[in-house]
Amino acid sequence: MTTTARGATAPPSTRDGVAPERPSDPRTGGAVARGWRRALARAWRPVSWRREVHRAVAVAAVLLVAAAFGVATASADGNLGPHAARYEVTLDHRVTVDLGPLGTLVVGSPAPLTLGARVTVQEIPRELTEVRTAFTLDELGEDLDRYVQLFSAPEATLRTAVDALVADAVRRGALAALVLGGVVLAVRAALGPARRAELSASARRHAPLLVAGATLPVLLTLTTTSGGTVLPARPSPGPPSAVFDGTPLEGAVITGRLAGVVDTYGSRVVTAYRQNEAFYDRAAAGVRTAWDRQRVVDAGVLAAREAAGITPVPEEATVSAVVVSDLHCNVGMARVIRAVVEESGAELVLNAGDTTMNGTAVETYCITAFDQALPADVTTVVADGNHDSADIAAHERSLGWAVLDGEPVDVAGIRVLGDADVRTTRVGVGTQQAGEESIADAAARLADVACTDGDVDLLLVHDPRMGRQALERGCVPAQVSGHYHRRVGPEREVGGVRYVNSSTAGAVSGEPTVGPLNGVAEITVLRFSRETGEVLDHRLVRVLPDGEVTVGFALRWPGPLPPAPEPLDPRAPR
Repeated sequence: MTTTARGATAPPSTRDGVAPERPSDPRTGGAVARGWRRALARAWRPVSWRREVHRAVAVAAVLLVAAAFGVATASADGNLGPHAARYEVTLDHRVTVDLGPLGTLVVGSPAPLTLGARVTVQEIPRELTEVRTAFTLDELGEDLDRYVQLFSAPEATLRTAVDALVADAVRRGALAALVLGGVVLAVRAALGPARRAELSASARRHAPLLVAGATLPVLLTLTTTSGGTVLPARPSPGPPSAVFDGTPLEGAVITGRLAGVVDTYGSRVVTAYRQNEAFYDRAAAGVRTAWDRQRVVDAGVLAAREAAGITPVPEEATVSAVVVSDLHCNVGMARVIRAVVEESGAELVLNAGDTTMNGTAVETYCITAFDQALPADVTTVVADGNHDSADIAAHERSLGWAVLDGEPVDVAGIRVLGDADVRTTRVGVGTQQAGEESIADAAARLADVACTDGDVDLLLVHDPRMGRQALERGCVPAQVSGHYHRRVGPEREVGGVRYVNSSTAGAVSGEPTVGPLNGVAEITVLRFSRETGEVLDHRLVRVLPDGEVTVGFALRWPGPLPPAPEPLDPRAPR
């Protein structure tokens, strides 16, 4: 170190070319170091649990208010039978169906607390012309029967409406939470730390009163609803109609002009409803009884084959599938299909299309009814028909159905190819091509996909003509379809086997497919090899118009025809 003339200490000189360490500048390195120390101190500082609880309570309060707002204001467009309808949540613990000038139908709400709904019934969509305009009393009676039959699966309509209301409530609640949260943060910032501290101290002094004021309404609501009573609602609009006793509408109150119509003609409608329910209940029970009888016969046949040295295929080595087609919104058959699925142990439902009558959005309740009837572990694969539509396909996908669209899908180990019909059929309009692709074009496209894939087990289409080329080229071993409303096959072709399933709704030309059957309804059960995917056998289930059910033998599935021999050359030596 050296000393200057004034006695100050001079900076140390460099030695061996190395600059000495310089003290840190408090404006640079020192400030950074202090910042890191403060950050570390804050990170290791004990958590203020009281502050965190306050924040959690504030967030919970915002979410609760937002959820209540979302639920109380939810609304959705849906359907009620063949009608378009508007659903809105109410707080009177009632379901009120507003039929305009005709009056209202009021029933108790199954929802908790005081939640209810108001259903404003609108027009029948122009596209849905299956329900004809009535000009005579007899025709009016027919329409009344059809309305009752369309409501034979009311839970399907309610599920569709509830799903739409829940989705709308979530959207509204999320938006309310964002807005309310933004308002809370803005108010908090506007108050400033000092004012917030003052308000917090005041709140702590009155904490018991605030807690009691927030808790008592909640406790009152919980005790009244859990005890089987509800909060006061509007006065009853009138005495319940006795016409609906013993039906899902028991206790309903009818007002306006509709009350007179129901009192006059209601017994006929209820009678039709009960006949419809009894018919399909009897048919479903008949499936189980007939299947039990057939099991005894099957056991005898199996024993005879084993005695002859024929080894059966173990059940665990097979996959069972139930084939349905041309249901045309006959939701009464849903319980019959379930009985066949359960008795056969099916893992798949192969739907060959035309599940609806006119493909309108209001008919989505038909799809929901069929879906609800099936066990949860059963998958439905569908090739939509000319009476279905894009709206129907979208709803089927939302329910988890495998909707075929021209590419193979693997379900339960079976590789299935198919596509929707390229035509549309609308009542009063007729059948026309939906796009530029014809049936022949679609058949060629599916054949190309099948041949390129090389591993398709089954071609599922609605119109059997869409699978002709794939069979002829030997690219699919089996084809299943519908559309004809009559059973054809199994027909052996050189490339594979074709099978056309008859209508599972007992569809008869010129007759409605809702209500008790007008024709024979047929369901086919196929068994596939789990290892190879080939069809092993088929069994036919028939429901007759009188409700009788037959379950046939499991018949061996035929193989394809051998190729034709090459023609002999007349010039060849013999």
